[in-house]
Amino acid sequence: MQPLDPVFGLNEAFAADSNHALKLNLGVGAYRTEELQPYVLNVVKEAERRIVVERSDINKEYLPIDGLPEFRKAAAEVLWGREAWKDPRIAVIQSISGTGSLRLGAEFFTRFMPGKSIFISNPTWANHRNIFEDASMKVEEYRYWDPSSKSLDISGMLEDLRSAPEGSIILLHACAHNPTGVDPTPHQWRQVADIVRKNNLFPFFDIAYQGFVSGDLDKDAYVPRLFKDMDIELVAAQSFAKNLGLYSERIGTLQFFLADGETASRVQSQCKRIGRAIYSNPPAHGARVVAEVLGDEQLRHEWEREIKTMASRILEVRSALSKCLNDLAPDRDWGYITEQKGMFTYTGLTEKQVAYLRNHYHIYMMKSGRISMAGLPISKAEYLAKAILDVINNV
Repeated sequence: MQPLDPVFGLNEAFAADSNHALKLNLGVGAYRTEELQPYVLNVVKEAERRIVVERSDINKEYLPIDGLPEFRKAAAEVLWGREAWKDPRIAVIQSISGTGSLRLGAEFFTRFMPGKSIFISNPTWANHRNIFEDASMKVEEYRYWDPSSKSLDISGMLEDLRSAPEGSIILLHACAHNPTGVDPTPHQWRQVADIVRKNNLFPFFDIAYQGFVSGDLDKDAYVPRLFKDMDIELVAAQSFAKNLGLYSERIGTLQFFLADGETASRVQSQCKRIGRAIYSNPPAHGARVVAEVLGDEQLRHEWEREIKTMASRILEVRSALSKCLNDLAPDRDWGYITEQKGMFTYTGLTEKQVAYLRNHYHIYMMKSGRISMAGLPISKAEYLAKAILDVINNV
């Protein structure tokens, strides 16, 4: 028997916990309201209404292998900016959200860059290693997290990237690093880009949280756009699960920026061949929702406002938790809670401490000590703060 999945197994344990008054699920990376309810965006509801009620041309036929054309155009513009669709150097393939897009990219590298290692950050999202190892890729690590300062180990990261063999693939989190919430500064990203270009490395961006750092889609796409502006070939796995709340629709893309249009066309055709063998065709409904939202300026603006609302709530939760901890233990440094970005806070708690929180306080989080801030209501910030202090002092 395989062990339970780190995230979904945690959800099962949480659901089975009968202490409904106290229990908190801080594991899954999904946005929740202050009332801890899943949030269906208003623009999604309106797009679905239009698709069902107003669109007489909708049917259940297969999509093209590389996806719905109007969705692919919209997805490219979210990642690269308006008019990006006109750039022949960009290839866009609709895939099965972020995970499926990462796996499609892994299969591409296995076929066309055989023997090349992929370097992932230490730590990284738990599923990254599964995805690439299941595609028979050799997975290595570069340093990223400094536990003593609860911040980025930029010197270790740059040293490891300089040592990576030429042609290696480097997996980078475009924003809101999962699980640490620690992103390089613009200056540090340029240092990374310079090493990637000088050492002929191939960057693979995972961009699952665009909009959740700053509340601004364009600001959160700064890093892949920086690499593109430097004419560095790259690939990006893009997901609309978080920023449009389309978790169950499994909607995303694999996008390449390449040296010329002919190469992009060849890569597009090869990815279609790979996708055909894995899932044949991508699902239609989520793609139509995204295309409807982004194809209407009013809906797009409303979506941007809703993203800011979600990002702002997470910032408010960070501030509330930080204030509670500072009030309870002002002699300790809690600055990392508000300095980290996006959906997650990396607490540095040990597995033993995490287990104690679960058994004594009914607080569920990843074994790594990662907290999903979206799962914390402000009304329970003090409860969590007291629990964290207890385990730090006594476990």
